[in-house]
Amino acid sequence: MFPAALSSPEIWMSFLTLALLEVVLGIDNLVFLSVVTERLPAHQAKRARQIGLLGALLMRIALLFGITIIIGLTTPILTIADFTLSWRDIILGAGGLFLLYKGTVEIHGEVEGDFGHGKARPTLGMTAAIGQIMVLDMVFSLDSVITAVGMTSNLGVMIAAVSFAILVMLFAAEPVAAFIRQHPTTKMLALSFLLLIGLALVADAMHFHIPRGYLYFAIAFSILVEVLNLLALKRRKRLQDAARK
Repeated sequence: MFPAALSSPEIWMSFLTLALLEVVLGIDNLVFLSVVTERLPAHQAKRARQIGLLGALLMRIALLFGITIIIGLTTPILTIADFTLSWRDIILGAGGLFLLYKGTVEIHGEVEGDFGHGKARPTLGMTAAIGQIMVLDMVFSLDSVITAVGMTSNLGVMIAAVSFAILVMLFAAEPVAAFIRQHPTTKMLALSFLLLIGLALVADAMHFHIPRGYLYFAIAFSILVEVLNLLALKRRKRLQDAARK
């Protein structure tokens, strides 16, 4: 049965479509990982990202095996007038508010240069970083798994697709974090993405769905503008160096 499944075009199409979607959804997770671990020493930051992504993978697989629980999370637990509240709404709303808080605090620290009253920017411990990563892993995993369940009923395909997405993020985590570290302006951009993602999660919790295509287009456009700015800055620096010679 297993070899027969591998030869099925429908299985491969489901896997490729879902894997691509999971990679796109994983961008949120990757941005948050880079921002949270930025204040850790290099060797701890790399380890924290690896632990965070491993935790995301295990959480996604556990949730996939608990599909009935996932379906139950969307069942209303409270109804007020025309508004229904489910555990999914609560988890997404809490995660969104945390991202809004995290993004706002980090942006304040970047702009002001301190965290108020002349205090130095606090360092983030390994345990605290992993704790924050795991909390957000739960939020992003829930969104990811619900998407997977909605696209296919084949558990093997779902597990393969989310595993592939995590593997891609594992390879991309270091280059993304290094790029943000080398170019401070991109960190502000990443923090803005956190605010955007947090707002989208809160909106989802309030049953006001913002199409993800709009968000990812805005993020892609912002990245393109930032890349052009970096290229222009590099060219100006090269011309200045040539003029000094």
